[in-house]
Amino acid sequence: MKKEKFSEYFNNWLYSDNGYYANYKTIGKKGDFYTSVSTSSFFGGTIGKKIVDTIKKGELPKNTTIVEVGAHHGYLLADIIQFIYTLEPKLLDTLNFAIVEKFEKLRIQQKKYLEESFGDAIQLKHYDDIKQVKLPHAFIVANEIFDAFACELVYTKEEQLQIAYVENHKIKFEPCKDTKIINHCKKYKISKGEIAVGYDEFAKTLCQNIKKFNFITFDYGDIVPRNDFSARIYSKHKVFPLFEENLELQEYYKKADITYDVFFKHLEDCFKELDTQEVSFKTQMIALIDFGITDLLEILKRNVDENSYLREAQKVKTLIEPTGMGDRFKVLFVKK
Repeated sequence: MKKEKFSEYFNNWLYSDNGYYANYKTIGKKGDFYTSVSTSSFFGGTIGKKIVDTIKKGELPKNTTIVEVGAHHGYLLADIIQFIYTLEPKLLDTLNFAIVEKFEKLRIQQKKYLEESFGDAIQLKHYDDIKQVKLPHAFIVANEIFDAFACELVYTKEEQLQIAYVENHKIKFEPCKDTKIINHCKKYKISKGEIAVGYDEFAKTLCQNIKKFNFITFDYGDIVPRNDFSARIYSKHKVFPLFEENLELQEYYKKADITYDVFFKHLEDCFKELDTQEVSFKTQMIALIDFGITDLLEILKRNVDENSYLREAQKVKTLIEPTGMGDRFKVLFVKK
């Protein structure tokens, strides 16, 4: 394997023709990791309620397009659609739905699942790339995509910023000569960790191509830099830090998921520097409660038996409890 920047190695690991994301992967007990989507349908349901409320307030029209970026199987979008139908069924007659998905195998899986779930009751369009999405208005949803953007690895040695290269699946650090990365580290006081590549381009693409939108994204990370390496590999629900002693990258390359913590201040600034009306950062707990997840539980309580309610309430608790997903996952909301 030729020497390459870590960002290139990361990108090939996940997105090359035979990369980890090129083929359908199971999420949940049988997969490599859990997500909020696999925990409870009320995660997507709460986003669905937010969409309904946004339209009722007149912030977006009834014929807007709901866009999911990176839909995997299609579970999240299906949950969103199901709850929109439950709360405001007539909206399905006017709303449009779209998925941004690079890989054809996943597009086929998503289309099949949504057709099985809703038949011809919804209008679904696929885009290969976010750059193709050009709309007058949209509500855009992304769950755990920014921790899968390629990144560079940096650390400071004797006041000299070093950057990672990979050769034959071995990581080596060399003095960094990239002024953009050097300036980024100075701006955010980063001495060690991951530098995401492509956040600014993604934000610019949305703002240039969609005249009016709400964008919401959920991810693992924080608003402050960690100043340590968070990059890790997920394989069958086991976590392997990238620099764990005796870890052989070749063993997991393209066969397991690789990720890192999202530095939300970087992502937030990418949108704030553009023509946006609102950019806000919250924990998943606060966001889901603000969007009305407890209101949905009250509706459920009135319509099902006690055991069914308690089962779902326990799942929702996992989504919002401060010691679990509620605090570990963060949310960025952008309005333009």
